[in-house]
Amino acid sequence: MIAALYVDPAGCYAGIDGVELWDEARDARRYGGVWPVVAHPPCQRWGRFWHGSPLKPHRFELGDDGGCFAAALAAVRRWGGVLEHPAHSHAWLAHGLPWPPAGGGWQRDIHGGWCCQVEQGFYGHAARKPTWLYAVGVGEPPALHWGRGEQRLDPVMLQRHGYARARRCGLVAMAGGKRKTEIRNATPPAFRDVLLAIAREAA
Repeated sequence: MIAALYVDPAGCYAGIDGVELWDEARDARRYGGVWPVVAHPPCQRWGRFWHGSPLKPHRFELGDDGGCFAAALAAVRRWGGVLEHPAHSHAWLAHGLPWPPAGGGWQRDIHGGWCCQVEQGFYGHAARKPTWLYAVGVGEPPALHWGRGEQRLDPVMLQRHGYARARRCGLVAMAGGKRKTEIRNATPPAFRDVLLAIAREAA
């Protein structure tokens, strides 16, 4: 059994045998074991715009996530498994995790965990989506699809507004509305399977 923490109850982990869902309503901060975990703690207060929208900045405090990242990290270190966050997350520095090499490969920390950077675009995400992983309880983490993927720009945005704006907006921005956030946050099934395999190895 694997515990999937901070996940959408209707998302890619739903309906998988051997996976126990911990969504917002269940409050994944309260997970007490005993299964290894795949943790997706909220990233809004740890990312590039942790302070809020560029149009209305400084509305939030850095790292003010209600203790979600700290709880996810504690669960991974206690029960084994893997934690996922966007690349360059401020949570890494705040919690003393090693900065992964951008070119790929795993790096060990003093707690016996392993960090790496990998792009979810190689596993089916619409964007490149550089991601940092922290795995505990695995003897030798698996080799992943390392490196930097090709730049992905929306052809309509590129034609209408030029390269600079198309690059700044990104591919997912053209989805519009609430779908934009849903697409950006989604975990591709192939990447989910990688994370579950790491957690099963920890088991």
